[in-house]
Amino acid sequence: QKGSSLVAPVHVVSEESAGKTNLGFIHAFVAAISVIIVSELGDKTFFIAAIMAMRYNRLTVLAGAMLALGLMTCLSVLFGYATTVIPRVYTYYVSTALFAIFGIRMLREGLKMSPDEGQEELEEVQAEIKKKDEELQRTKLLNGPGDVESGPSTTIPQKKWLHFISPIFVQAFTLTFLAEWGDRSQLTTIVLAAREDPYGVAVGGTVGHCLCTGLAVIGGRMIAQKISVRTVTIIGGIVFLAFAFSALFISPDSGF
Repeated sequence: QKGSSLVAPVHVVSEESAGKTNLGFIHAFVAAISVIIVSELGDKTFFIAAIMAMRYNRLTVLAGAMLALGLMTCLSVLFGYATTVIPRVYTYYVSTALFAIFGIRMLREGLKMSPDEGQEELEEVQAEIKKKDEELQRTKLLNGPGDVESGPSTTIPQKKWLHFISPIFVQAFTLTFLAEWGDRSQLTTIVLAAREDPYGVAVGGTVGHCLCTGLAVIGGRMIAQKISVRTVTIIGGIVFLAFAFSALFISPDSGF
């Protein structure tokens, strides 16, 4: 009888920890997907995907941009997870303070913005892509007709492979990766990974990037011109402040 009374609590504890883990993953997933969407809509990486998709093969642009964003999300999660060697209570409150700072900054930026703020960023990205196009054309002229874009005319499988890993793919990857490095969404992913379930943050962040980049590639310039960067920034500020405010009611040890 003593033996049976000892086994029961162990079973309850394991079920409770499994429930906690699931809840931690869901909370991290929702947090990551929501902050990525409000950070990325109308951002430089959004415009890069939108403009490139109007000029080149959409699938190639989407593949290049998503590889860059997926890689960046994984790197950011690793950076954030590395900080978990520090006691959770410290990282929790430091990350909460950072969310509050991001939120206040975004609200201030949003309120100061003019309604056509996104057009300036759109023009800046267009100029950057035009410059890259000119460089690409110069490379083509130097390489002659058998350049890497068309691939050497030896075998069909090689052509297909080189068409996928084309200069457009590399351009989409490079521009997106460089634009994302040090961006608000990268810093947010690092902060989230320090306080939430890292798997939930990785999946949520990647799905959030997929939705934003997919929307940019499908909608192209129409969405880029219609989107109100001011409104998205203000909403983003409110979302960040809401996460900071929620820390007052959630214990640092809860979640996962």
